[in-house]
Amino acid sequence: MQRRRWLMALLSCACAAGFARAQDSASSKELLAQTLQQLRPLLGNPRLVGEHRLTYWGFEVYHARLWANSAAFSPADWASQRLVLELRYLRDFQGHDIAQRSITEIQNQGPLSAERSAAWRQSLQLLMPNIRKGETLTGAYLPESGAQFWHQGQALGEIRDTEFARRFFGIWLSPQSSQPVLRQQLLAGASL
Repeated sequence: MQRRRWLMALLSCACAAGFARAQDSASSKELLAQTLQQLRPLLGNPRLVGEHRLTYWGFEVYHARLWANSAAFSPADWASQRLVLELRYLRDFQGHDIAQRSITEIQNQGPLSAERSAAWRQSLQLLMPNIRKGETLTGAYLPESGAQFWHQGQALGEIRDTEFARRFFGIWLSPQSSQPVLRQQLLAGASL
């Protein structure tokens, strides 16, 4: 009798776990469909180019995914193509810290005047919200006009400066990226 109850409990747990996995799979498919729907106006026929989980000194920072138009994405010519970068944060961050780190990474790509650095920092500080673990920041790189940003699917605003946009997305995609493994994995779906 005792053994039968134990087997029934085990079977019940297995069924519940299977149901939870099925729900997770269904919600993942639903989330993917929603993401693709949101990306179509910007990218036409979007495809996931690559993704990577960034860790820094053993701490998980975010999970990044790069989207591009599926027709003809070329990693060597990324700066001339529309792209969308999603960052799902794995810990809490203050918006002003995100802005400051972004400017530091931009400066590492090459010289930047103090005036431009201050202006870009201020623009980012006005846009970047405080982030909680599990939340997503999304940026669209529009080489013809600049960059647009969303937090949890809600528009934050845009920065209409093509040099800013190129250098901001260069944090992840330029050969000067401080995270070459991240860059390689984001561009993994395309031939480098």
